[in-house]
Amino acid sequence: MDFRLDDDLLALRDLAAEIFADKATPERLREVETSATRIDGALWDEVRKAGLLAAALPPEHGGLGLPGLCSVLTEQGRRVAPVPLWSAGVAALVIARHGRAELLPDLADGSIRVTLALEEFAGDTPCVASDHGRLTGTKAVVPSPWGADYVLVAADRGLFLVPAAACAWEPVETTSLDLAGTLTLDDAPAEPLGPEALDTARAVTSVALAAVQLGVAEGALRLAADYTSGRHQFGRPLATFQSLQHHLADCQIDIDAMRVTLWQAMTQPDDAKAVLVAKWWCAQAGLDVVHRVQHVHGGIGVDVDYPVHRYFLWGKQLASTLGGAGAALDDLGDVLAGEDVRS
Repeated sequence: MDFRLDDDLLALRDLAAEIFADKATPERLREVETSATRIDGALWDEVRKAGLLAAALPPEHGGLGLPGLCSVLTEQGRRVAPVPLWSAGVAALVIARHGRAELLPDLADGSIRVTLALEEFAGDTPCVASDHGRLTGTKAVVPSPWGADYVLVAADRGLFLVPAAACAWEPVETTSLDLAGTLTLDDAPAEPLGPEALDTARAVTSVALAAVQLGVAEGALRLAADYTSGRHQFGRPLATFQSLQHHLADCQIDIDAMRVTLWQAMTQPDDAKAVLVAKWWCAQAGLDVVHRVQHVHGGIGVDVDYPVHRYFLWGKQLASTLGGAGAALDDLGDVLAGEDVRS
């Protein structure tokens, strides 16, 4: 398989990298972390104006599809940029494939934003859909709900599009310092997109999260390389110490595996095995990388005034979204066992 990016994806990646590098500075990140929404509104406007949201739409609607979204998300992860990009991008792709095409122009330019409610608290049942298109139930850790116009909600009968105004919200601070929400629905109006839409949403979300985690791991490793090259002990750079070299080499190996499995899943999002393998690498290797990077920074690695702590927090949050590494392996085992039975 050819994993090289074509010219359009390269141009999109370079544009995203320039925007995030210019706007998501450590000083700006500190400012956003104390804001009411934890979203960088100015950066979000830049993302919209540059057409990065439109690029995430399927090719038949003028975008670059999942490869385009993943290219942008990886650059976002490298800078841990606080904008609701993965949830908005996934929602746009799902709606384009299964829902209301008339929303796509507004989704493409960011005039409206849709977030995702795919998870429940442990022990809770999915939201219940009535025969009259109404939803009742609770969803956990809905990403960046403040300012969203609609929510895609996973329920017992599939995926539903719900106006955000019909939802009751309770703010929740996540590990990554984002502000998520606990969503409560009480006979809320909902438009069904169908059971297949829910499968699409879960698969594309797993791939999108893997893309962000790849960027987070790459950004963290770059910080570690810069730090250990510039800091000296016993008259020589830390980077020349063999034990640190081994740690960082293991990080690079993990990142290479994350990249390969991500692009495999990105080109085959309907292949459950490919998606779950990428999800596992996102959860397991991504978390391992940010742990190692924080470790090689020594005491400064736990200093919240030093940028590396954000990569650790993002990596930890992403690794547990939609279930951790163990959940991905369980699901992969079920898929493989089902194939064995059919064969």
